[in-house]
Amino acid sequence: MSDSKKKNSDLLTNIWTVPNILTMIRIILVPIFAVLFLKGSYIPALVVLLLSGLTDFFDGKIARRFNQISELGKILDPIADKFTQITIAVLLFFKFRTASDASLKAFSWVFLLFLVKEASMLIGGSIMLSKGIRPGASELPGKIATFFFYGAMLVILGFGPEIGAFTKSNPDFAISSTVTMVLVVISAILTFVALFSYFPGLFKQIKEYRESQKTDLN
Repeated sequence: MSDSKKKNSDLLTNIWTVPNILTMIRIILVPIFAVLFLKGSYIPALVVLLLSGLTDFFDGKIARRFNQISELGKILDPIADKFTQITIAVLLFFKFRTASDASLKAFSWVFLLFLVKEASMLIGGSIMLSKGIRPGASELPGKIATFFFYGAMLVILGFGPEIGAFTKSNPDFAISSTVTMVLVVISAILTFVALFSYFPGLFKQIKEYRESQKTDLN
């Protein structure tokens, strides 16, 4: 059996584990969150996002604690993260574009950075998989960036100006536009630090792939 076929068969091994089921639930929660947000049901949307964050936290913990790490899980987990972050970025981009606060409206373009980064990683990962190259697992910078992103978005969706689930009826609870923008900027910086941290491993995998291709030809 060739290495690529063996790697693909490994994906079908140990599928139905608790971490993988939690990751699949997180993927399902993405469109539910989007529909609730678009309908203006911000508190239910916030609850769904919180559940999504909890599944992201516990799937890794359970996988390591009970030795349920699987090849499929290594791929599904970052895909779930990227779908979630892309969805949030797109929704908040359009929401900020319609804000009455001029600073928030002008700031909306920052969310496109998340979209570009996550979309490029999805496309790049798909190309790697098509070549039989398995994308590396999330490194510490990626985990930190994801954790901060969830935390920042929960704060913004809960207490952000104009869109906060808890500030519509209690304006005094709202954080300022400045705090909102700072949270997004920090999250964006961490996101790109995480992106750059993947490059050394990626270059190593590409080099190994090219060397294996040369060996097969010989």
